[in-house]
Amino acid sequence: MPDPLREDIRLLGGLLGSVLRESGGQELLDDVEHLRELTIRAYGVVDDGVALAEAADVVAGFSQERAEQVARAFTCYFHLANLAEEYHRVRVLRQRELEAGAAIEESLPAAFTQLAEEVGRDEALRRLGELEFRPVLTAHPTEARRRAVSGAVRRISTLLAERDTMHLGGTSRTENERRLLAEIDTMWRTSPIRASKPTVLDEVKTAMGVFDATMFDTFPEVYRRLDDWLLDGEAGRTLPLAKPFVFLGTWIGGDRDGNPNVTAEVTRQAATLAAEHALTALENATRATGRKLTLEEASTPASAGLKALWQKMRQLSDELVVQAAAESPNEPHRAAVLAIAGRIRATRTRDADLAYGAPEELEADLQVVQSSLVEAGAHRAAYGDLQRLVWQVQTFGFHLAEIEVRQHSQVHAAALEEIAEKGVHGDLSDRTREVLDTYRALGAVQKRFGVRAARRYIVSFTQAPEHLAAVYQLAELAFEGSDDVPVIDAIPLFETFADLENSVDILEAMLEMPQVQRRLAENGRRVEVMLGYSDSSKDVGPVAATLALHSAQSRIAQWAARHGITLTQFHGRGGALGRGGGPANRAVLAQPPHSVDGRFKLTEQGEVILARYGDPTIAARHIEQVAAATLLASAPSTEERNATTAERFAPVATSLDATSRARFHELVKSEGFPQWFAQVTPLEEVGLLPIGSRPAKRGLSVNSLDDLRAIPWVFSWSQARINLAGWYGLGTALREFGDLDVLRAAYTEWPLFGTLLDNIEMSLAKTDERIAEQYLALGDRDDLAQMVLDELRLTREWVLKITGNDWPLASRRVLGRAVQLRSPYVDALSLLQVRALRALRTQGASEGLTVDDGEWVDGGYKDRWQHLLLLTVNGVSAGLQNTG
Repeated sequence: MPDPLREDIRLLGGLLGSVLRESGGQELLDDVEHLRELTIRAYGVVDDGVALAEAADVVAGFSQERAEQVARAFTCYFHLANLAEEYHRVRVLRQRELEAGAAIEESLPAAFTQLAEEVGRDEALRRLGELEFRPVLTAHPTEARRRAVSGAVRRISTLLAERDTMHLGGTSRTENERRLLAEIDTMWRTSPIRASKPTVLDEVKTAMGVFDATMFDTFPEVYRRLDDWLLDGEAGRTLPLAKPFVFLGTWIGGDRDGNPNVTAEVTRQAATLAAEHALTALENATRATGRKLTLEEASTPASAGLKALWQKMRQLSDELVVQAAAESPNEPHRAAVLAIAGRIRATRTRDADLAYGAPEELEADLQVVQSSLVEAGAHRAAYGDLQRLVWQVQTFGFHLAEIEVRQHSQVHAAALEEIAEKGVHGDLSDRTREVLDTYRALGAVQKRFGVRAARRYIVSFTQAPEHLAAVYQLAELAFEGSDDVPVIDAIPLFETFADLENSVDILEAMLEMPQVQRRLAENGRRVEVMLGYSDSSKDVGPVAATLALHSAQSRIAQWAARHGITLTQFHGRGGALGRGGGPANRAVLAQPPHSVDGRFKLTEQGEVILARYGDPTIAARHIEQVAAATLLASAPSTEERNATTAERFAPVATSLDATSRARFHELVKSEGFPQWFAQVTPLEEVGLLPIGSRPAKRGLSVNSLDDLRAIPWVFSWSQARINLAGWYGLGTALREFGDLDVLRAAYTEWPLFGTLLDNIEMSLAKTDERIAEQYLALGDRDDLAQMVLDELRLTREWVLKITGNDWPLASRRVLGRAVQLRSPYVDALSLLQVRALRALRTQGASEGLTVDDGEWVDGGYKDRWQHLLLLTVNGVSAGLQNTG
């Protein structure tokens, strides 16, 4: 561990120890330390499990109150360790930028340089101008930790950063430690579990908090840094070459697939709330920019265009221009920008006489000011803060993020069937009325904020072209043939293995629809297709799903090329490895030829939003890495490598696909598997955790995997320290293929296979066989437990053979060591969780239950153990740094 990080963790750990001693006495600290020492000893010694058994005995001896205190202590430790690691990453990034400048590894300048060498600077600039990165924020899973805890984490992180800049010794450092102690004490005393599930609008507000804190300022900062590099000495005094390429989408408030809490009214409110944040941020930024433009008229006269703009605003509101002029005597540019800020305020407060009708009108006014400054010779004023403001308007508009609707194809089918029977004005069910109201909400959002604010309609489980046609049919029914039908792009979501195989046939049929033909004529033949990682992995296993997705992307790209279509493939990637997670930039570079072409769109899910965008330095780095990879994905060298290696190693893919899928189905299609899965993992309890507005499953119970959403599927296996969703089936497939030399060559040369194996190695690093055995022992199916353990051992053995590592992540020194150092602490929480699960699974075997007339009487027993279990779920999530 790097020395600065080691010192930070030691400091925070010591302060947490002081808080524990003050709160619970020396005895509490001793219990925590004793368990910590035992799990470290157990992790570091290959023996017969004596140390781990001793740790389990210690846990078994805790009172319920003490068990909860210890669980909270380890959870607090992980929050502190996580923030220390995040801050150290910021520290390292800043140092690298100082040493290497703009063109550090995996940056946009580095990618542009390589692309220009291959295709020429002019072509590279053209591609850069068409670059698109579209992150789509989703609420599921939301962070396992509460917003109150996240607030404490941010404050502690700020105090930690202060220590790098303050003078050594003296009162300042003492004061810093006092404030750190106070914040850590607050974190310790704050319940880590929400009292109730968040509403959809709560989830919207969480995302808006990230926009306010980082996104609004960070996105234009990325453009500025790129432009500084492209223009070198001319940067800031000439028209920028960098154009906005990050455009936000959001499912929060729009994704109603299986979430009854997302209604048409909620969609309207979500769009309004986002617009309020966007307009407030733009108003404040415009006012701040205007106040700096203290250029007097004598030195920087107004152009004819600016004078015309001023007269136009005077006609709109004499009061507005009089006030702006009073604040800016003889400063025409300042006065104009302050008046523009007033119009943005009117837009936010819905003052129809003064409001802007669209963000393009605001952008045009700002460009009039910019042109006037250029004409007067004030180039730096024109292309400084004012250019930043223009970029913000172009990036966020008035809507901030495009709200995307998602609904299940079967809901549409049922609605059409009911309307055909009863008519639009008949006695329709609540669900069908809600379907129609959704279209009316889209129309209302478009009327107020523009078509950019909401036009994408994603159809979950698109299995036939009729599922796309239904979107347009229902829109017309909702508006009964009037001209108010909103602009809609129906986007197929191919999720299961069969859907991915049939995707091109469905898309071919889609092109015949008149509504689609009309949209293609309007939008320049642009089509979007979404690929689901979560359900495909749950359907056929992680290996076969990865290969099926890669094959589908290649076939869809070829289909688009045949029809002259500009294609965007939308990747429904989760944060967890079992849901398509892992480094996004590496995933982009492993895509088939022409499947990216300068456009990359993906879901940023739950806890990933804060991890990637919560800190401005990390957010800027993430955006640059993904954008750089998106630019390079269509470089001739990248496309040639991906094409030739995919062809060369096609026999490997065919073998791994068939064998891994068969092995996965052998397990998950075993009779009684869903019920056994619920026994050996905290599946049911995860559903109780108030971390998201969306239900964890589609029915009341889990009788088949079809009933279960992909998120709790992955979440539950990770909690049980098995991570089965990330690797199961690979070991058997690798052994069956057998040729180690070919597999090693594929790992080194074939980007798709290399990325797959590296992600699985990460998954294995967070897996612990000793702990997993304790979870599996909770079930009554030794045969299934043995299958899981055998496959785990086999997968680990073959992955290490191929990578040449002695243990998972051994070659990734910093990351591998970090996982190793965390694991014993996670083990402590896992032992506490197993104890709680065992108590809940063994009815009447422990204290608290009595028999009354042949029935078990709880007496609060179940609630107490569930509370402990949910505490450990939070802690393990923090320790592993992922939920679902």
